Amino acid sequence: MSDALQLPKDLTLGAVITTITGKHEAYVENYMSLIEYTETLIRIQARTCKLEIHGAQLEIAYYTNDEMKITGLIEEVKYC
Repeated sequence: MSDALQLPKDLTLGAVITTITGKHEAYVENYMSLIEYTETLIRIQARTCKLEIHGAQLEIAYYTNDEMKITGLIEEVKYC
């Protein structure tokens, strides 16, 4: 349906959007909740999956109902 109407899939399917800038910054959009938050792991629940960000000195710089910014040394991103 999203293809027929030419709508972005993130709107119609509620897909998580992850934008990573270098090794030190990530933006996550369309998430539902924060599951786990430590200095080495941030685990996020999205509609269709769980998102894990592994690294060192990880911090959530800010968050709103729609997006969050994560800073620190990002070593790995997993979609579970």
